[in-house]
Amino acid sequence: MLPVWRPSRRRALGAAAMGIASLLGCAIDRATAADVTPINFVEAVHNLGYINLYVGMRSGLFEAHGLKMTVSAAGGDTQAFAAVLGKSAQFAIGDATMVQMSREAGGPGIVVGTVIQRAHYFGVSKNLNVITDPKQFKGLTIVTSPEPNTNYSVAKRMLEGAGLKVGVDTKILEVNPGTEIGAMLADKADMAIAYQPSVASAVAQGAKVVFDFSTYVGPFCNTGIMVLPDYAKANPQVVQSLVDAFEEASRMTYAKPDFAKEVARMEFPDLSPDVVNAAIDAELQYKIPAESVVVDPLQWKNLMAMQIYLKNVKGSIPFEQIVDNSYAEKAIASIKK
Repeated sequence: MLPVWRPSRRRALGAAAMGIASLLGCAIDRATAADVTPINFVEAVHNLGYINLYVGMRSGLFEAHGLKMTVSAAGGDTQAFAAVLGKSAQFAIGDATMVQMSREAGGPGIVVGTVIQRAHYFGVSKNLNVITDPKQFKGLTIVTSPEPNTNYSVAKRMLEGAGLKVGVDTKILEVNPGTEIGAMLADKADMAIAYQPSVASAVAQGAKVVFDFSTYVGPFCNTGIMVLPDYAKANPQVVQSLVDAFEEASRMTYAKPDFAKEVARMEFPDLSPDVVNAAIDAELQYKIPAESVVVDPLQWKNLMAMQIYLKNVKGSIPFEQIVDNSYAEKAIASIKK
């Protein structure tokens, strides 16, 4: 049974996190209480694809940039962006296609950074052998999160690109995000398309990775930082501070993998430490977490190509009007000084 994440595990840093920062030798100058801005921040689901966020939280980087983060998991990409639209959260991370959809419908939204730079999904199975050609999915049942979550979209495009008709040649079982592995282990599907640490947990229970979506898809803006333009215009320094912290956290994740593993074990204490360590090893091996917060145009192009193919968006609004990389560029410039 996979652990259920509870918001109570994600409280403010406290003494333990301060101790971690000290052990790392991080020279973090804390902002004074008067300078700290409270931020409601929503993640689509709690998973290790977002390790950059957790490294930033546990190392004190967000506090160092004057932000007091309250993080909650929404339960999906749509719900995460809905929190921003409804102004119950200032920022959300999830499938940045949500912003494109909103803008094409005449609504608001911009993307100010990337958190996951490749499709962070793996096909996991108890019984299948390694799949090298998507045509081999014929006759199988695979399980994903519901449409339009990213792992569903990626799977559907892959199948149709291989000439397979969804629902006829290959069936997609849609379940709540985070429960994909459980459905596969219960023999409701031949393969689950899931993310870490669920993948490593399944492997520890006798399953194996049979398909690697990060390599199949290539550069891909899997997860973006989303905010309303009005909020960014009224609070440019808050947005800059958040992006600055993410840039530093992204670099720290790759520079200090042992610390990233320590953070991951704290985020998922109900899992075996070996499982969590293996999950982080896979994340970094396949370069799934963003190495920089800058949204690469190729990553965005591949995301939009998939969503246009699936008819989720028209692609009528160009990259430059959806993505504002100015904050990320300033973050990089400040680090280089």
